[in-house]
Parts: sequence; C-alpha cells; structure tokens
Amino acid sequence: MKRIVVMISGSGSNLQTLIEQIHLKDVNANIVCVISNKPDAYGLTRAEDAGIPNICVDSTLSGRDREAYDQLLIDTIEIYQPDLIVLAGFMRILTDEFVANYLGRLVNIHPSLLPKYKGLNTHQRAIDNGDIEHGVSVHFVTPKLDDGPVIIQAKVPIFVDDDADILAQRVQVQEHHIYPLVVKWFVEERLTMCSGKAMMDGQLLGMNGFACDE
Repeated sequence: MKRIVVMISGSGSNLQTLIEQIHLKDVNANIVCVISNKPDAYGLTRAEDAGIPNICVDSTLSGRDREAYDQLLIDTIEIYQPDLIVLAGFMRILTDEFVANYLGRLVNIHPSLLPKYKGLNTHQRAIDNGDIEHGVSVHFVTPKLDDGPVIIQAKVPIFVDDDADILAQRVQVQEHHIYPLVVKWFVEERLTMCSGKAMMDGQLLGMNGFACDE
C-alpha cells in the first residue's frame, strides 16, 4: 500500500478529488496525512471529515527562517514515511534542501501550460497577453520554481469575455481530472523521474508530457 502525504494552504479542492478518487477508491494507496501551513485552511476540515490525520505546521509563527521551517516540515513528514508527496495548492516556495530530500517523490500542479507563466497570477497573465488557450500542468518538483519535468498538461480555451475567475474555474475542472490520474500512475509504479526527466512505462516523456485537450 503506497503512502501519500498531501500538502495544502487553502480550500483543498484538489485534495477533495484525491480523497474521492484515490483514498476512497480501490487503489493501492492511502493518504496518510494532510499538512497545511495555515491553520484556517479548509482542506484540514476535508481531511478530518474523511478520517485522515491532519496537521498544521504554521508558517506564520515563531519567526523561523525558510530553512528551519522546511526542516520542521521534513521532520513532520518523516513520521508518516510517504512514498509520494503531493503539493495541492501549497503556497510556499520550498528550499532546495527540502526538494532534494524528496526528489522524484514530489509532484505539483500549476495553473498554466508550462513553461509559460511560472509563478502567480497565471490566469490574468494569459488573458492580458491575448492567449487563445490556457491550461494546467502537473510536474515533478525540482529546486527551480515551476521548472520540473512536466508529466501531463490539459488545455482549455480562452474566450473574449473571460475574466481571471471564470478562466480559473475552467482550468480547475481539468485539474480535478488530471491530478488523480498522475497519482494513480505513480502508485502503479508506471511513472518515475530519472536523471531529471519524467518517464512513463520506461519511456521518456516530451517537454509537455502527455497532452490532454478539453
């Protein structure tokens, strides 16, 4: 049985999808802990309702620097001995030391078609640049922000009357489709990272991973 830790900062909509499609399904995996850096994150309630251990490692207390905070995260995570760590809206930049500790076992979902629009405010940036499509990427995490090898992407159209909120909702539908799929691939040992590249069934994935158009 594969052990999964999910890290969140907010409402936990992707967490809920993982609970429903991985934790409560006949998949050889369990979410063994949900960790938030914010005590008021609704995702902690979602975990509690599902009977999943949940912890807040509060990033606003005690004045810890990034290195000390991430070491506290590592100490907390190691209690649960995960095979996979899933970042599901965890809104902190992790230190190189943290990433190195879990390299190849750490995945993230990012609301853009990487390598476009790394960082924040991706929906508005896509609209402002006049793009006709946008989307979401799931990738392995490496020390450089939003730069790890892409596993899968899903595209959505941008319409002329879209604002950032409408576009975000359209992208989120795809997030809920592809993130559990990636976790399932990892649990089935079909998905790995080797020499900084994403591999599926022993085959190298391209720069954009699998493409999943809506």
